[in-house]
Amino acid sequence: QVQLVELGGGLVQAGGSLRLSCAASRSIFSLNFMGWYRRQAPGKARELVATITSSGNTNYADSVKGRFTIHRDNAENTVYLQMNSLKPEDTAVYYCRADEGTWGYWGQGTQVTVSS
Repeated sequence: QVQLVELGGGLVQAGGSLRLSCAASRSIFSLNFMGWYRRQAPGKARELVATITSSGNTNYADSVKGRFTIHRDNAENTVYLQMNSLKPEDTAVYYCRADEGTWGYWGQGTQVTVSS
């Protein structure tokens, strides 16, 4: 089991930046996959934003490439999402996810609102 706590959401103007953090309740060294997803409206499916494997390989949604950066700090048991050049369409609840073998864990989510 691992608990994930997201921090760093808030309200920002278009063009601004935010950094989200996802702190795990234990070592993330064994977590083969961690990532950020978002839900842009109630009832809409969560969509992938960025992922990072235990070996550091990253993957980004086309809509955020060049603007968002995912970083994994095993020493701090934390995954970060640096979001730059934010757009109103980035407004969503952002969720952290971690996979360990066949188990998947989600955080509670943090709201990001980008005003135009």
